[in-house]
Amino acid sequence: MILPILKYGAPELRTVSKAVESFDGELEKLVKNMIETMYSSPGIGLAANQIGLNLRLATIDLSVGEDPGKLIVLCNPEIIYVEGEQRCDEGCLSIPDFSETVVRPMKMAVRGLNMHGEEIIIEGEELLARCLSHEIDHLNGLLFVDRLSPLKRTLIRNKIKKLTKAGEW
Repeated sequence: MILPILKYGAPELRTVSKAVESFDGELEKLVKNMIETMYSSPGIGLAANQIGLNLRLATIDLSVGEDPGKLIVLCNPEIIYVEGEQRCDEGCLSIPDFSETVVRPMKMAVRGLNMHGEEIIIEGEELLARCLSHEIDHLNGLLFVDRLSPLKRTLIRNKIKKLTKAGEW
């Protein structure tokens, strides 16, 4: 089932998510819905708070469904290490039609649990490191605009306010 994605301004996007504690059929259903929602958007990552759920859960697939082996389901992620930095254009499903250059780690490793509660370690470089960092930011109540200069952040906010006033947001 495709779920609605919350947009910038929704308070759920600013909440630090709570740990996943139950690894059961309900979690499995939720993960399937998140994956379907992510692919339909289309996106390469989706955090649970983007669909209004206060859970430390994210799905990531750089292949956008083309390679089932690339799908990552990550519960309760914690960053083990980061290395280097990259500057690339970045967008977000919760801030559609906006993108900006963001600084992220070039490499990173994350420890978490899969949807069965088994420990996993994900190491990523370049786009995967960027996506891991982006989704973990979501779980910590941060958006990519929080990593921009105050001027760029204000410009985006002002454009969104205009869109909201016009009933287009």
